[in-house]
Amino acid sequence: MEDLYPSRQNNKPEILKRKDPVIHTERSKDNQAPISKEQLDSYERNGFLQIENFFSPQEVTDMQNGIFELQDSSRDVTSEKVIREPQSEEIRSIFHVHNDDNYFKQVANDQRLLDIVNYLLGSDVYIHQSRINYKPEFSGKEFDWHSDFETWHVEDGMPRMRAVSLSIALSDNYTFNGPLMLIPGSHNYYVSCAGETPDDNYKDSLQKQKLGVPDHDSLRWLADQGGGISVPTGKAGAITLFESNTMHGSSGNITPYSRNNLFMVYNSVENALVRPYSGGKERPEFIAVREGAAMLSGSR
Repeated sequence: MEDLYPSRQNNKPEILKRKDPVIHTERSKDNQAPISKEQLDSYERNGFLQIENFFSPQEVTDMQNGIFELQDSSRDVTSEKVIREPQSEEIRSIFHVHNDDNYFKQVANDQRLLDIVNYLLGSDVYIHQSRINYKPEFSGKEFDWHSDFETWHVEDGMPRMRAVSLSIALSDNYTFNGPLMLIPGSHNYYVSCAGETPDDNYKDSLQKQKLGVPDHDSLRWLADQGGGISVPTGKAGAITLFESNTMHGSSGNITPYSRNNLFMVYNSVENALVRPYSGGKERPEFIAVREGAAMLSGSR
């Protein structure tokens, strides 16, 4: 299969134009969409959309209880699905929760979410990846700038930009507690990164990503093009949808306020994974779903 988005094939970065639509349902059908035309316009223009108060206070409490119960039960567990900080035993992420936990399986199948992602992707969907991210007070580490699609394309074999990431805020997001940062409009450009991808790169990259991180000049150019950097803030219960190629990252958290979120990636069933474009071996199922890539039960 032709590689429309080559990356990590030489030592010189390059910025390529996007070759895929951002919204995969015809915009003439906006009156059938589960969100407003203004919200669709914002998503298409910026590459992300925040919806505040999406979940009720009780739903937020239930999810908060769920993520901390999983954290407590995983403290002494040795598993590749439990990612720890590079310089401590603090849990950084727990993967594959949509499959391993019945409660979070229900959240992944929430019809309100599926209606939105079905519309954005123009098809039925499945979960490509899910995880809980913990960024504790005083010690939560940063996530380097990256496009998720670059990694999923190179290391997992996701052919096209037809996936959407969903972050559910499970603590209040401030400008100072290591929030998600996004570069508006960056989804329209693909940064082909330098370097080669070794096998089992995920074992290091899930703690601290080094490959697939754009060079400073490319990041500066993207930020200048998009008019800066956006930092969605707000109360727990908000959701942020961002296009698979939107450049994003987060700083460390040295404040007394933790920042935790549930992160799920919805991929179109028409965008199933092929062999990794790096030529390397496939990453494990808990990072990149292949065998379980069935349409979600509430999909259209």
